Amino acid sequence: MRLILLILLAGCAASPAPEFIGAKRVEVERGGRTYAVWQRAERFEVVRLGYARRVQHHDIRATMLALVPEVTGCRLVESSIQGDSGEMRGRLTCPSAAQ
Repeated sequence: MRLILLILLAGCAASPAPEFIGAKRVEVERGGRTYAVWQRAERFEVVRLGYARRVQHHDIRATMLALVPEVTGCRLVESSIQGDSGEMRGRLTCPSAAQ
């Protein structure tokens, strides 16, 4: 039974939250991990793809926060960030050309 579950999970691609369906997806690799970033206007979502051990979560979260401005060209609104090292969402402050 576990093997079947692992096979099913391995075949799943990261999907955005409903509010980001149709938004452009950008995949970025950092430190041997892959992350998917979506942006819609001044909102973002970033998802870590793949398994991570508990001791890695702090560094992964920091990487996710660093990726968002790099990919979107916008500044994070720190007080709006929600989520963890698996999935994170929040608001952005963008120059008008980045939207």
